[in-house]
Amino acid sequence: MSLTAQQLADLMPDATQLESDEPEMESSLHYTQLALLVACLEWLWRDRSDFFIGANLTIYFSRQQLKNKDFRGPDFFLVKHTEKRPRRSWVVWEEDGKYPDLIIELLSDSTARTDRNLKKELYQNRFRTPEYFWFSPETLEFAGYRLVNQQYEPIAPNASGLLWSYSLGLYLGIREGVLRYFTEGETLVLSPEEEAEQAQQQAQQAQQQAQQAEARAARLVQQLRSLGIKPEL
Repeated sequence: MSLTAQQLADLMPDATQLESDEPEMESSLHYTQLALLVACLEWLWRDRSDFFIGANLTIYFSRQQLKNKDFRGPDFFLVKHTEKRPRRSWVVWEEDGKYPDLIIELLSDSTARTDRNLKKELYQNRFRTPEYFWFSPETLEFAGYRLVNQQYEPIAPNASGLLWSYSLGLYLGIREGVLRYFTEGETLVLSPEEEAEQAQQQAQQAQQQAQQAEARAARLVQQLRSLGIKPEL
């Protein structure tokens, strides 16, 4: 008996609930760096609902991979033009065949060789991910690659040492030993906490300026009165 496409789909297992199977990150430096990358981009794009950010989350890209338990989970990945909602993992065949548009790996002693070789080849040849970056929170090694004619080519830094990402519409670069985002004008993209702190500082400065202006006005009134001039208030 032949089956319709819908009947065949109904017989296939639901893979949307597959759990991520990634190991713990190497150090607190790696956790802090990953959290910052996620928080800054989520905050910058807070009015958008057409993207998904994966943080230390497994990407399931074939059923054979499930059988072999050959799991691959980038430290950070971005998928654009998709629904922004929580996911337990990224299952390619349940996401219209979408692979990440951008991947960032955080190098460590135990993963650096794999990230520079095996994963780079996977992201280039199987995922076809347009942009791949890696960064070491410990040694500050930083590199970026862009898919050109189906091969990764190094992304050349600008005069400030920043690497442009077309997927993000932002630069990536190191500031004070941490990988950060920068706008096209090379302005640092702030985290929610940094933006709140900046706003508080600006408010305090405005208050101080207002108090200083009030004090100057009071001194001017006193000077005028000492000269027998009654200022109109």
